[in-house]
Amino acid sequence: MLIKPLDDYSALLGRLEQDAAGSGKGAQQAATELRRGKAGLKGEKESAYLIDFDFGKSPNWAVIHDLRLVYEGRTAQIDHLLINRWMDVYVLETKHFHSGIKITEEGEFLRWNDFRKTYEGMPSPLEQNERHIMVLRDALASVTLPTRLGFSIPPSFQQFVLVAAGARISRPKRFDTSRVIKADQLRKAIWRDVDKENPLFGILRTAAKLVSSETVEYVARQIAAMHQPGADASPCQDVVTRRKKELPRSEDSTRARVETAPPSSSRPSPGLSVLSPCKACGMREGEVCHGKFGYYFKCKACQANTAIRFSCLPGHNPRLRKAGVDFYRECAECGSSELSHRN
Repeated sequence: MLIKPLDDYSALLGRLEQDAAGSGKGAQQAATELRRGKAGLKGEKESAYLIDFDFGKSPNWAVIHDLRLVYEGRTAQIDHLLINRWMDVYVLETKHFHSGIKITEEGEFLRWNDFRKTYEGMPSPLEQNERHIMVLRDALASVTLPTRLGFSIPPSFQQFVLVAAGARISRPKRFDTSRVIKADQLRKAIWRDVDKENPLFGILRTAAKLVSSETVEYVARQIAAMHQPGADASPCQDVVTRRKKELPRSEDSTRARVETAPPSSSRPSPGLSVLSPCKACGMREGEVCHGKFGYYFKCKACQANTAIRFSCLPGHNPRLRKAGVDFYRECAECGSSELSHRN
């Protein structure tokens, strides 16, 4: 199931095209940035298409594209995220290499520079993914995870670096590059991970960790609600970093900053909710509880239960996120977050 699609950077690229059509040094720089931006977006779109084709409609998988997390001063820009019913979380990084990539025996990544006719060093995307996983693992502390026998089911993290199907990969003999694959080989690579498991362990794992499709969707939507759009949240990288601030607010409305929680003086008092009032008596005092069909509001006055439903822009799907005793109304599509209730 597709939870969050790719972000739309057409406005940013359009601005670059206008600048590149001018003259002078600024136009040359814009043309270079436009070329790099289009190449990065092309690679990410190709990977997203293949991921959506294989997993986007499966009830056993949740797909999130362009996820930017900020947690305790650290940022993780994750190109693609896959979550399955065994709580396996695959962090995927897309890299577009026009002339291919070379990996040394020491694990150093090199890319070919056509202009200089030589290989140039670059940051390791494998190490980059490991840092993303560290931030994601810590950020999941605020997510309601499924439980079994009273204990939360911990997610298991895996990673792959995806390159274009037509790109050349020069691999070393000793350094393990099995996590660097062609984008069209992702599905087979994931199933290879499953096949490598000990059969007995696989049976126990299935029984102990298998959750419903609804639970996978619920967890994935909580993660998507943590998305914080920012200047570096794009495969365009330096393109967006320098250009995003120049966009009029109307062009960037879908990338609104995540709203910070209101000051403590305006936060709901414990038990006093700004959610929809009780359907039976209209009171707003009570607690948010979790049942078979998700969260609901339990009225303190008459003990009636009221379903929690939010409205937003057409096509948006706002959800409730729990963080301790606080409950936030969050919408991944417009990037909003608002404290709605405190138990």
